[in-house]
Amino acid sequence: MNTTRPRNHVIDVARALSVLVVVVFHTLLYRIRIVDGHVTLIPWAAPHALYPLTWVLMIMPLFFVAGGFGNTLTVDRMRREGTSLGHYLAGRGRRLVGPLSVFVTFCAVLATGAAWFGWLDQASTLSRALMQLLWFITVYLVIVAFAPWLVRLHDRFGVWPMLALAAAAFAVDLWSLQVGRPELRNLNMILVWPLVHQFGIAYQRGWWRRGPAWAAPAAIAVGVGSICLMVFALGYPPTSVGFADLPFANLQPPTLAMAALALAQCGVLALVERAGWLATISPRAERAIAVLNTVMVSVYLWHIPCIVVAGVGLLLLTALVPILAPVLLSPAVLALCALLVVAAVIPLLGRLELRMIPPLGPAQDTAVAIMAYGTLVLGTLLVWQTGTVIHPARPGSSLGVILIWLGSWLMGYAADRTQAAHRTGARPSAAEGKTT
Repeated sequence: MNTTRPRNHVIDVARALSVLVVVVFHTLLYRIRIVDGHVTLIPWAAPHALYPLTWVLMIMPLFFVAGGFGNTLTVDRMRREGTSLGHYLAGRGRRLVGPLSVFVTFCAVLATGAAWFGWLDQASTLSRALMQLLWFITVYLVIVAFAPWLVRLHDRFGVWPMLALAAAAFAVDLWSLQVGRPELRNLNMILVWPLVHQFGIAYQRGWWRRGPAWAAPAAIAVGVGSICLMVFALGYPPTSVGFADLPFANLQPPTLAMAALALAQCGVLALVERAGWLATISPRAERAIAVLNTVMVSVYLWHIPCIVVAGVGLLLLTALVPILAPVLLSPAVLALCALLVVAAVIPLLGRLELRMIPPLGPAQDTAVAIMAYGTLVLGTLLVWQTGTVIHPARPGSSLGVILIWLGSWLMGYAADRTQAAHRTGARPSAAEGKTT
């Protein structure tokens, strides 16, 4: 096992660049146009010539590969130090409490205010659309919870769990394609993404980046070849992500093609690492990458509102200088402005989110940590599916927001059992106070 290096520059750079690609890509999904004096959003239908590029720029699998890599290091440290499950769940879960609670609370205040002022349906629809971002947080939270067992599964059985997950995902894909119901592929949320996470575990264990030199090129060849087979022979969608004329592609809901792409990406990462291109980087670059990785979740959650702010600002400029409308409303300018808004807003939000993250004390309460983590997962799932409106007519979204608040509070209680006991006047027992 390679557990001596705390950071892997290749993984960190890939993850940092990936979140920037997400921001830029989402600026392309709609074209802003002024028609007869009215602002119009036109969904983008990408030209067929750009379909191959969607596979090259699809970086969502990299997040799960990087997650598998990082979770493996955490689990290894957990084994070495003999820490409890409560310590693990509190340590991993508390990091999401700040970004998630701040984002959901902000959206809940706006959506709930609009709902109570008479725009209930509109607020529900818009907040539910925005909360589609939380599919990633929900799935990742579940995978993190099971990561200790997933690492153990890989260490004991190697490739066999991957083959089982791949076979199950392939069966779901064929079923979905045969009956013409893409929504059936939601089952792949618990098959494809855990499979990609297993690739991250394998990458940390040395697959592709160590051993035979042919391993990395073989991974690329198998991954790309599998995608071509799925698209051209089995009828899979031709793009990695959906567009206006192709709403269901291979990302959401996922198909096995996402795992094939992840395999190819692991090969590319391994080639970069074997070449030693990022073996040493300057301290300034390392700090910049570390900062971007630290705020990655915040950027992911807030980038859509930042794009909206950038778009509104460009529309105001267009009203002042109409002759510049074709330039100001171009996708390139919108993408640049969105990145600038992200760069301006995220540091401010990051300070607030950091204050919301509960400290990890010397002792954790395992029972409360499990309860807190489960509450966060359930709340995030409900908000993802129903939005953030708190209203008697919207019990699902109301319960979801409340559960996120409750889970965040419980996570603070679980993360530092000593302080929690001090606040309540109780003294933790030896069993409750142990982390090892």
